[in-house]
Parts: sequence; structure tokens; C-alpha cells
Amino acid sequence: MDNQPLAYLMRDFLESEEGRPVRILSEYLEPLRRFRQHNIQDTVVFFGSARMHSRDWARRALAETLKQHSHGTAEEEAAIARSRRAVDWARYYEDARQLAGMLTRWSLTLGAEHERFVVCSGGGPGIMEAANRGAREAGGKTIGLNIRLPFEQGVNPYVSPGLHFEFHYFFMRKFWFAYTAKALVVFPGGFGTLDEMFEILTLAQTEKLSKQIGVLMYGREYWDQVLNLRPMAEWGAIAESDLALFRFADTPGDAFEYLKTHLVEHHLEPASAQEGQAPGLARTRG
Repeated sequence: MDNQPLAYLMRDFLESEEGRPVRILSEYLEPLRRFRQHNIQDTVVFFGSARMHSRDWARRALAETLKQHSHGTAEEEAAIARSRRAVDWARYYEDARQLAGMLTRWSLTLGAEHERFVVCSGGGPGIMEAANRGAREAGGKTIGLNIRLPFEQGVNPYVSPGLHFEFHYFFMRKFWFAYTAKALVVFPGGFGTLDEMFEILTLAQTEKLSKQIGVLMYGREYWDQVLNLRPMAEWGAIAESDLALFRFADTPGDAFEYLKTHLVEHHLEPASAQEGQAPGLARTRG
């Protein structure tokens, strides 16, 4: 009898082109197993730029920039301007942190059998860090769905132990953003934020989600400059009703009130209506 290993223990096979379906399935089944172990029923997902920092960090960086750039050249003035913008940009970090804390403290009062409305992010820096940080500071669990990229930083330190997930495939990471989400909060961000936001809006528009998902755009000052979807309705590319798939907010308090109202109205069913449901696992259609 030779020492030929079992196929599912062969690393060269698992990492081969032929092993890709197994790797894809693993990125579905392994998170599913851990969500059940941690009793996660559903989430509120935060999207936004990875390039933001806390207000304290941004102010320290500005002070250091002012100290180092005192000659008044055009290049130095540009550096100072970027540092000042980073301080202004930091308000969104602080707002995301505060909102995630408010949402988590409220969810912990619900007395639910399962973990409800757990704050979830992409697990990286910026708004992702702020959301995980706010939820962790409030005493709740918080999830990080990180994507393995050569130029990205690792997971932020505020993701709860056991709820840090690493993905190779973008589409499996997006699946897990949508699968358990009951609401989505979109802070100012770039291409990745827009990609993730439109993925969710498309699923909602085409009724591929089996539940009502609330989409909140945070920061009208930013989004009014970046995103104007009304011409799409005027040209007939989307229905007028599609513009009601999302709302705007400019303060953590207003955002929290919208989220709480949405979650209570659509997702806090009587206990009898939840009997027999699998924990974790709001279902998608198909």
C-alpha cells in the first residue's frame, strides 16, 4: 500500500485550476460554519473609503506636515492642503464610529436569541475600521470580510476574534455582504464603494434579495457631487421608484433613526414568526 494522500489533502490539487470549484465552495461553507458557531443571524454592512483616518490621527499628521514643510513651495503647499483635507475627511470616520456604536448598543437591548444586526465591514482601514471600532467599543460582536490583495493592508484590530474572514474571490466576498445584510450604510468612498453599493442596489431592484434591505447614503455634501441618478430615471434607464431604494443622512443621529425604524418595521418579527429559522442566515432567492 502506497502513501498516496487523499485528494482533498493534496495541496497541489487544491491550488490547481481543477481545484478552483473546491476553493470557491470553501469560501461559502467556511464562513457559513463560523457564522453559525457565533450565532449570527443578520448584519448591517458599512461601506466607505479605506483612505480615511481618525480625527486624532489626521490632526497629528497635519501638525507633522506643517512642521516639515515651512518653505512655502508649491509642492509643500499642496502637501499641507492634502493634510488639511484629511482632517476634514476624518469627520466621516468619527461619524461611522459613532453610528456603529449607537446601532450596536441598541441591538444589544433587543434580548434576541441570536446576534441581531451585527456591524459588518470589509475589515480593512478607513470607514471599515471606524465601523468595527464603534461596534467593538459598544461591547458587541463585529465582522470583517477582508479581501486578499497584494497592495492592501491587513485586517483592522477591531474585528471580533473568530469573525475575521479572508477571501480570494471578490464575488464570494460580495455574496457574504449581501447574504445576511438587513441594511447597508454607504459612506463616502471610491470605485470599490460604488461597486459594492450598486451590487446591492441591483439585487434589490431585481428582487433577488428575499428580504427588505435599507440602503442609506451618508454625507450628501459628498454624494451630491459624485452621484446624481435622477437623469437615469428621466431617460428611462431606471424606474422613478428605483430612486426610493436608498435614503440620505448627514448626522449619526438621523442615520440611526432611519436604520432603527427600517429594522424594526421589516425585520423584528414576533418571536412566533421566527421559530424554525436557521440562525444567521437571511436567504437570497434562487
